[in-house]
Amino acid sequence: MADRTRHLICVFVLMAVAGRAAGTNDAAALAPGQPLAWIRTSADKTHFVCDGTEHSFVPWGFNYDRDDAGRLLEDYWADDWAKVAADFQEMKKLGGNIVRIHLQLCRFMKSPTQPNEENLARLSQVVRLAEETGLYLDVTGLGCYHKQDVPAWYDAMGESARWKVQARFWRAVADICKNSPAIFCYDLMNEPIPSGNQKGDWLPGKPLGKSYFVQRLTTDMRGRTDREIAKEWIAELSAAIRAVDQRHMITVGLVPWEETFGPGAKNAFRDPDVSAALDFLCVHYYPRDGKLDDDLAILKLYDIGKPLVIEEIFPLSSSAETTDEFIRRSRPEADGWISFFWGKTPEEYDKESGIYAAAAGGWLRDFCALRGEMPGDAVSPTHVTHFPSSPMW
Repeated sequence: MADRTRHLICVFVLMAVAGRAAGTNDAAALAPGQPLAWIRTSADKTHFVCDGTEHSFVPWGFNYDRDDAGRLLEDYWADDWAKVAADFQEMKKLGGNIVRIHLQLCRFMKSPTQPNEENLARLSQVVRLAEETGLYLDVTGLGCYHKQDVPAWYDAMGESARWKVQARFWRAVADICKNSPAIFCYDLMNEPIPSGNQKGDWLPGKPLGKSYFVQRLTTDMRGRTDREIAKEWIAELSAAIRAVDQRHMITVGLVPWEETFGPGAKNAFRDPDVSAALDFLCVHYYPRDGKLDDDLAILKLYDIGKPLVIEEIFPLSSSAETTDEFIRRSRPEADGWISFFWGKTPEEYDKESGIYAAAAGGWLRDFCALRGEMPGDAVSPTHVTHFPSSPMW
């Protein structure tokens, strides 16, 4: 996280050279209104397929975590639904087949035991929108991104009570989503840390911008290892989901601590025993200039015998060219790639002045152009088990 913050400003300069024309590849994309296939992992656990077939599905799309003004989805979905619907259409036109939404716990739990029915109804509306638009959803939960919005009652809880609230959150969310083929997966939490003995320090470190994306699972390890904590937590939350939804996939989005703290670090979740209950892993990767080989070697550590999705990628610590090359060379390990969309198209950014608009619009074009390179002959025959030659885009 510190590495990301240090590079936050210089990234826009590095990205200014980006600007290839967008290639939407619409002919290969699922048309709006066409029924969505249910997605599962393949029988050999190497990639994703449409249920009932061996037709491959490759996630390629966008994190829809905020708009260009920094508002989270739940900040505007009630008053500006037209914007949400228009943004989904734009992400579809840009060639995406998946949208990652980030749900804040405070918006879905009114009390430790009472879900927020109003926002659950709005979530149901988003699910219907995804079905109508022909997009899948990566539903990421338990967000506490804006620290000032975290309920005092939640902050004051110990681990056991806090996990019970998290389980109730997921049971309520899964109950809304369980019957829709548009749900690609449930991501239990964005960037969890399964260790720490800092009482009350649930959101460690400094915010990135104004948001806290990393969250502790405990502030009292009580002699347990981080692997024991991570496994217990996955078990409790997965059980809550499976109580109402036995079909959709479950994952978790991870920070590669090996990048930040060196090769001796290890994210507990990449232990196959810890993540046995997960259907696949997600990693958040921001490649570094001059360290491309190191970053690709770290990525390989997360290929643990089940599909691997790069759930966040962006030229935050590198030039756009380095990030392009990382994506190309990540194909042997990765089975999907998700970047960012903040409510504006490249053409809208073109109308604005300044380096931020040039950078954001340039990267969107760059990412969309890369999509056309991924299927077909661009893939080495030795890697077809990870990336079959005729994927469903």
